[in-house]
Amino acid sequence: MILLYILLTVYILAVNFYAFRLVKTQREDFEAGGEPTGDGKLLLAAILGGAAAIYISMFAMRYRLGNLLLMIAMPVLAVLNVYAFYLGYRSVWMFL
Repeated sequence: MILLYILLTVYILAVNFYAFRLVKTQREDFEAGGEPTGDGKLLLAAILGGAAAIYISMFAMRYRLGNLLLMIAMPVLAVLNVYAFYLGYRSVWMFL
C-alpha cells in the first residue's frame, strides 16, 4: 500500500517537474531568437498531470500569457488533474 502512494507521488512530482522545465526551455529558446513552438507538448504534459505547473510557471516567467487556448485550458485541466490525483490516492485502498 505504501508503495502505491510512493509511486503516485513520484509520478505527480516528475510530471510537474517536466512541465516546468518544458515551459522554461520554450521560453529560453524564444528569447534566443527562435520561433514560438506549438502548444502540443504543453497540452500533452498538462493532460498527463502537469497543468498546474505549466499554469504557474507561465505566470512566473511571463511567457505566452496572450495565448487564449493555454489560458483557458490550463486551469480546467489543473482542476481535472487534482481531482484525478485525489481519486488515485483514495482508490489505493481498493487494492487492499
